Amino acid sequence: MKQGIFRILENSPVTDQVMRMVLAGDCSAVSGPGQFVNIKLDGLFLRRPISVCDCDSHKITILYKVVGKGTEQMRTMRGGELDVLTGLGNGYDLSLSGEEPLLIGGGVGVPPLYWLAKELIAQGKKVSVILGFNTKNEIFYEEEFRALGADVTVTTVDGSYGIQGFVTDAMAGKQYSYFYTCGPEPMLKAIYRASATSGQFSFEERMGCGFGACMGCSCKTVTGNKRICKEGPVLVKEDIIWEK
Repeated sequence: MKQGIFRILENSPVTDQVMRMVLAGDCSAVSGPGQFVNIKLDGLFLRRPISVCDCDSHKITILYKVVGKGTEQMRTMRGGELDVLTGLGNGYDLSLSGEEPLLIGGGVGVPPLYWLAKELIAQGKKVSVILGFNTKNEIFYEEEFRALGADVTVTTVDGSYGIQGFVTDAMAGKQYSYFYTCGPEPMLKAIYRASATSGQFSFEERMGCGFGACMGCSCKTVTGNKRICKEGPVLVKEDIIWEK
């Protein structure tokens, strides 16, 4: 983990409610896809945890949905600087992917899968991606995944674009060696039941500190409680115990 000051290079909408922000600063603590940053905002006590969508040696790209006071404040930012904790969370383990990994994202669970897809494709893997949204006007990053060379399927609950239904409907009949997913918990539970292989789940969770000190984001696993911010946000399928 590293704390640093990052300059805001870009902050622009990708949909009515989802924004793309590019931050310039010291990215040396960011080790791979699936990690997150924690952003300090003026006047707010808790930092805002947001997954890393893409990263290089000097820039971090994040996508965030405007859902509350903090993200509404972020939406208005043009230029300026932010105090950011980087290198948080364990991230995805790419070594388990096999040759044909499947990436499944729902809503704001889509962003961390972009960098993951980029890295897997760079390794020569045949990557398929399923992106799930409620309706057509919420869709984002479909073309960005295609530009990487991924095979992309989009689902919408209302059928206004792509396959009507949920991401699990698009999983039926897919051939894959392993899967990676991120999204709301009901979606993750459904994927757990529908999946034919092992895989990794990235959990969205409200956090206090973001680095394991407060125990506010614990979840049950077969080896005891794990902190989503520290031992997660990524957990392997076989470790997860779902609350009823």
